[in-house]
Amino acid sequence: MASTNNVTELIIVGLFQDPEVQRACFVMFLPVYLATVVGNGLIVLTVNVSKSLRSPMYFFLSYLSLVEITYSSTVVPKFITDLLAKIKTISLEGCVAQIFFFHFFGVTEIFLLTVMAYDRFVAICKPLRYTTIMSQFVCRLLVAVSWLGGIIHSMVQILVTVQLPFCGPNVIDHYFCDLHPLFKLACTDTSVEGVIVLANSGLISVFSFLILVSSYIVILYNLRNHSAEGRRKALSTCASHITVVLLFFGPAIFLYMRPSSTFTEDKLVAVFYTVVTPMLNPIIYTLRNAEVKNAMRKLWEKKVNSEVG
Repeated sequence: MASTNNVTELIIVGLFQDPEVQRACFVMFLPVYLATVVGNGLIVLTVNVSKSLRSPMYFFLSYLSLVEITYSSTVVPKFITDLLAKIKTISLEGCVAQIFFFHFFGVTEIFLLTVMAYDRFVAICKPLRYTTIMSQFVCRLLVAVSWLGGIIHSMVQILVTVQLPFCGPNVIDHYFCDLHPLFKLACTDTSVEGVIVLANSGLISVFSFLILVSSYIVILYNLRNHSAEGRRKALSTCASHITVVLLFFGPAIFLYMRPSSTFTEDKLVAVFYTVVTPMLNPIIYTLRNAEVKNAMRKLWEKKVNSEVG
């Protein structure tokens, strides 16, 4: 960190100040986080164990679920424990580490969602060449590029942040560490850093979202040439993807494509995409996908039979 730092520990304001409201939030958000870990973990396990889920779509889905667990875990466990704490603190180094992993997993998810849209595009628009284009090597390469993209993005964010001097105050007006709230504590002008964050986070979100929307428009257009049953199955799969994309990109674009603020609604929007959305993804993908539900049912029946035997 910059050599002029006098601040070594930060005090986190949190989501609400009322102790009763905080306890109510603890009771509400703890089951949500547990459901996130269990639900996404079950998808990872099911895809890796079930022989019927060997297509590229499920390969990408398992990695998306893994990223959802890690993404949520960078923020939610501390957020939940802080709800029971009178004074919420985090070291400056811990704050920077949280920012790094939060953006790393968040942008990796953006790239994975884009890859999943490309997979559906190839499957629907180029069905005869699908297995050739989406080979096992290509699928692994696309996942690796997604992780690499997340790392590069986060490294840029952190290189911008560690150059800033922090000499007081030390109260961060949020319930976790993110760039805009931390920039407000720097004892120097951060307008240039704000533009870099806007370009790095905001533009990645917007361009990826536009690519995704364009892909699904082309997919829907090409579905005219498919049979009624083919259209139904494709629309069911695409509807799940589009729902997850909207849930993830909407809040991200809202927060990172405008000037920083400390409005309460910003914190509530952040709760949605850090706590709620990761829990909804496995529900969205399993409820609308018969193959995943059947694979989970067989996995459960196999477990029950082994215990009985």
